[in-house]
Amino acid sequence: MPQTCPAPAPTPPTGHAVEWRVLDGLAPYAETLAAMEARVAQIAAGTAPEAVWLLEHPPLYTAGTSAQPADLVEPERFPVHVAGRGGQYTYHGPGQRVAYVMLDLNRRGRDVRKFVCALENWVIQTLASFNVTGEHRAGRVGVWVVRPDRRGIDGQLAEDKIAAIGVKLRKWVSFHGISINVEPDLSHFTGIVPCGIADHGVTSLVDLGLPVTMDDLDVALHSSFEQQFGPTDRS
Repeated sequence: MPQTCPAPAPTPPTGHAVEWRVLDGLAPYAETLAAMEARVAQIAAGTAPEAVWLLEHPPLYTAGTSAQPADLVEPERFPVHVAGRGGQYTYHGPGQRVAYVMLDLNRRGRDVRKFVCALENWVIQTLASFNVTGEHRAGRVGVWVVRPDRRGIDGQLAEDKIAAIGVKLRKWVSFHGISINVEPDLSHFTGIVPCGIADHGVTSLVDLGLPVTMDDLDVALHSSFEQQFGPTDRS
């Protein structure tokens, strides 16, 4: 069974639905970030509902608040954006599902650990829909899969990262979120040290031999989200 974070998910507000949107095409990063920050301000002010946006970006690197300059191996390869979220360098690009999660922890409980655990468990439960065992690792951000076909430099079974997590809170409203590799060009990750972790690889659902489409993943993400965080509104 997939290993999960032990903390329970934050309790969803009663009678509350999260706006669920799937954006078509490749969303430009700077404009999307500005729209997300505006939405977070509206949620904090009580003038807009919580939201989750599913999208893809064109190829780019993002730098979190803990990013180390040495981890940007090829700075000229793709545009580099300062993201403002926690974490280090990440890659976004076509074939990777990004979920921006804007939830009000004032209403769900001001517990960052529970919230991050719930995001991890959301990803892990989603991957389980495709018989993929995702796991979290203490001291290593994201969600990982064991590769029985390979061994690492320590002789143990290799572990590859399949999903990244990076969030920020403003007035206890979350933004940024998660990314899951469906079928991105994995060679694009070589321009950075992903999340500052050099001793492990990166994988995707298709790299694992699973013919999963973005639509397939979205269905699983939606079902798992409602189990972790409560009802959504897709109207």
